[in-house]
Amino acid sequence: MNTSQQTMPDSGNRIFNSFLVQAWLVLLLASFFGATLAGIQLTLSPKIEANKLNETIEKVPELILGTENASAMAAQNQKIEIKQQFFETNVNNQKKIYNVFQARMDDQTAGWVVKASGQGYGDKIELLIGLDAPAQTITGLFIIDQKETPGLGNNIVKPVWRNQFINKSTRQHLTAVKTKASAPNEINAITGATISSRSVCNIINQTIDNLKKPLNDAAVAHPKTSDHQQEKK
Repeated sequence: MNTSQQTMPDSGNRIFNSFLVQAWLVLLLASFFGATLAGIQLTLSPKIEANKLNETIEKVPELILGTENASAMAAQNQKIEIKQQFFETNVNNQKKIYNVFQARMDDQTAGWVVKASGQGYGDKIELLIGLDAPAQTITGLFIIDQKETPGLGNNIVKPVWRNQFINKSTRQHLTAVKTKASAPNEINAITGATISSRSVCNIINQTIDNLKKPLNDAAVAHPKTSDHQQEKK
């Protein structure tokens, strides 16, 4: 009887120690894989950003001139002069820096492509907005990165939806509607993804509010380095 009483506590201790070892092993593995993933992300980040920059520059002619015109120019070996610039805005005492690409033809501003981002339904949405020289009209829209719901919100990347924004005036805020768009400033929301649709509109509205005047001013006068604009060297 005494032997049985001694064996049971020993068995319980072994089980407890086994769980303790497993718990520590799980923690160590989690820490290892976490550090590994962080290291991979740190290593790949510059490359990811470089790829996004190259993709942006490639999209500039299409977002300003349209797919057909951009393709025709490329076929004739005609190129647009593209200058990357940074515009700093101050709205409600909050500073924000925008990455802007100025397209010039015949020594005149042909249009602008602005890189902007904001919160979507799932995560941050990064996009490119094409604007004409005075920033009065949207000339194109491209989604660089998004993590919206597959089959629903991620349909914001599709041309058939993005093309709704082409030729929209910047005089009024854009709004995504569930019913068929009827007003000039309305966009048909994606079925089942109203939040994602409205998020894109909100990003565009805020960006245009912040940059419309600076871009218009820069198009009138030949762009120079100033307090709100610094050309990348």
